[in-house]
Amino acid sequence: MIKKALIAFLTVLYLINPILLAQDAETGLIYKFSIKEEIAPPVWHKTKKAFAEAGDMNADIILIHMNTYGGMVETADSIRTAILQSKIPVWVFIDNNAASAGALISIACDSIYMRSGANIGAATVVNQTGEAMPDKYQSYMRATMRSTAEATGRDPEIAEGMVDPRVRIEGVSDSGQVITFTTSEAIRYNYCNAQAESIEEILKITGKENYKIVEQKLTTTDRIIGFLTKPMISGLLIMIIIGGIYFELQTPGVGFPLAAAAVAALFYFMPLYIEGLADNWEILIFIVGLILLMVEIFAIPGFGVAGISGIVLMITGLTLSMVDNIGFDFSGVDTAGLIKAFFIVIIASFASLIGSFFLTRKLFGGHTIFGDLALVSTQQASEGYVSSDSNYTKMTGLKGKAFTMLRPAGKIEIDSRIYDAVAEAGFIEKDENIRVVKYENAQLIVRKE
Repeated sequence: MIKKALIAFLTVLYLINPILLAQDAETGLIYKFSIKEEIAPPVWHKTKKAFAEAGDMNADIILIHMNTYGGMVETADSIRTAILQSKIPVWVFIDNNAASAGALISIACDSIYMRSGANIGAATVVNQTGEAMPDKYQSYMRATMRSTAEATGRDPEIAEGMVDPRVRIEGVSDSGQVITFTTSEAIRYNYCNAQAESIEEILKITGKENYKIVEQKLTTTDRIIGFLTKPMISGLLIMIIIGGIYFELQTPGVGFPLAAAAVAALFYFMPLYIEGLADNWEILIFIVGLILLMVEIFAIPGFGVAGISGIVLMITGLTLSMVDNIGFDFSGVDTAGLIKAFFIVIIASFASLIGSFFLTRKLFGGHTIFGDLALVSTQQASEGYVSSDSNYTKMTGLKGKAFTMLRPAGKIEIDSRIYDAVAEAGFIEKDENIRVVKYENAQLIVRKE
């Protein structure tokens, strides 16, 4: 009996031994995503998606595979904040470059690993031409780099020296140049945990060989959102919105220009709304601004408060939709990002208006196939056209017909003579009967009979 019991015990022990050995081996999950492009809103979209998915999977580590020359400070700051607030440890593998905004993101990570020949640093804020921005921008970046280094237990003076060449640290930087570390230098000054030539080597160094790596997979929707939120694409969409509205005002009826503007507005606001940048009220003030502008153009003679208010609201709505404010709270909004968004809107709007003006002259001139869509021909006195004079004040009450469509401005015909006129309200179709109701601001004001 004892012999049989001993045999049974040894058999059970033999069967469960592999299970016990598997439990002894440390296992876990690493979520990996890449930052290998310019740091801009599409990267922020990827980062938010990565952190959400890593949380849903109960990942043990988030690993960023990085190779970037930098990008937008405001985007990097959003990513930095997400990393610092993450409950899941964040590692970064610098495959080659972590410059400028990439350095800020890397310093926020819990662990930094670099391959041989890689570098980190050179975080001076520059403009599109590579020139250093004014000191108020550098001051913000210095403070951000310093506070990030403090939060992750790294030397804050070195982090500040990556931005400001005036920072001199004995034995580190005394040449008046911004700090950029090689891999070995970064290890020496605690800005890199270890050198590794691959992610597999990182796992071996850290004893995580048995960890499973799940790599981020972007959907078609993610790629579309990333594409549409690029600053250059946002600027082009703004140009189409403004240009479409301008062209629609120059042509009769509701047609392609207005449809193009509406589609561009949809593509502009939709990804920003999905990303949480554009709030309902920001889209609403753009729509209200557009309505006020239309009222000013079509219902109110001249150009005044309604038109100016409409333009201001449209610019405000387009600008605020690009920044990461929470409701009416702008305390966490980077000033540089807000200014950049404003200038994107202004420059795109002016470029669109100037381009639309010249394109209108080309497309809708009298000698083109589109010549009939714009009122640009010369009216000769011999053909019955006359300029406004003091006799206009005596025309109140006279009747005639619309020589062209009034939207609200156009031409009317009274007693075989052609006059400039403005509809008192709404539109008046061509050949409809009209009556002059008053003369104001050097314009005949007419009403549909």
